[in-house]
Amino acid sequence: MTAPLLPTSLVGSYAQPDWLIDRARLADRFPPRVRAKELWRPAPEFLEQAQDDATVLAIRAQERAGLDIVTDGEIRRESYSNHFATALGGVDVDNPGTALDRSGHPNPVPRITGPIERSVPIQLDDLHFLRSATDHTIKMTVPGPFTMSQQAQDDHYGDPGAAAMAYAAAVNAEVRDLFAAGADVVQIDEPYMQARPDAARAYGLEALNAALDGITGTTAVHICFGYAAIIHERPEGYSFLPELAGSPVKQISIETAQSGLDLGVLSDLTDKTIILGVLDLSDPAVESPGVVASRARRAFDVIPPEKLVLAPDCGLKYLPRESAYGKMRSLADAAKRLRAEIRSGGEGVPTPA
Repeated sequence: MTAPLLPTSLVGSYAQPDWLIDRARLADRFPPRVRAKELWRPAPEFLEQAQDDATVLAIRAQERAGLDIVTDGEIRRESYSNHFATALGGVDVDNPGTALDRSGHPNPVPRITGPIERSVPIQLDDLHFLRSATDHTIKMTVPGPFTMSQQAQDDHYGDPGAAAMAYAAAVNAEVRDLFAAGADVVQIDEPYMQARPDAARAYGLEALNAALDGITGTTAVHICFGYAAIIHERPEGYSFLPELAGSPVKQISIETAQSGLDLGVLSDLTDKTIILGVLDLSDPAVESPGVVASRARRAFDVIPPEKLVLAPDCGLKYLPRESAYGKMRSLADAAKRLRAEIRSGGEGVPTPA
């Protein structure tokens, strides 16, 4: 599918309805790494049907807002990573272990008790549902191997690098199946590369590259500072980002709105498409399209518009639904404004190559 200049997309998640999930309980804890079935409001026999209905609502909201690339909103997930990580073989989720979250607090996590295996596709049904529900370009998200290795207690490998590589094999198989089934973009979420840069350099980048080995579709990797609703302080810059220049990933998703990131850091990544976070998720107030457009223009001196995708800083999961929808509308309207400026050769706006 042909994308417009400055296409717009979610990073992954959309706000789940209150009738589907207990949003107060969800927001009052760290993101779950094991299953958290107590968060779902419908009875178990009605949960899948309710999740399907909520997923359609999320897709339609993105379409109405004017987004160009549509996700399933991660509506069926309690967190971005546990849906996939707890479906793998070799992990015990009924008798979880403990690991420190990126905030430094202990959190129950899957316990690795044997070889990590992906015996069947995990998100293929979700991809088929998304593809059947929209004619837009579609994106699916998968947790990254390094991040999953940091969100587990290893009682089997005894080597964090070996565990990360085992997760990489599972992710690679999943990504291959998602592309074969019709995904246009697959995004791998690796926020722990920012949180734990030394380990990311030691073995995380190797694991990410292994997860991408042989993949020919459009891949993205998302690296962020954490959900704004949970991690309130933002560093001045990324601790792990230029290292991705040599990775085979085609797109890199970063956040810039809340942090006011110095975009000079992108000068090391000029061969990549940048998914630029331009929606501040620390504030439920909806930014005007003009504010969003001004955040995007900051990147034009480093990355040409034809190599930019405009997006929120991170997932919209913790925002009120009306706020999440309003921010998507502002994102789409900002992109339209910028496209018009570029076509007219507006002052300070580069002409596409």
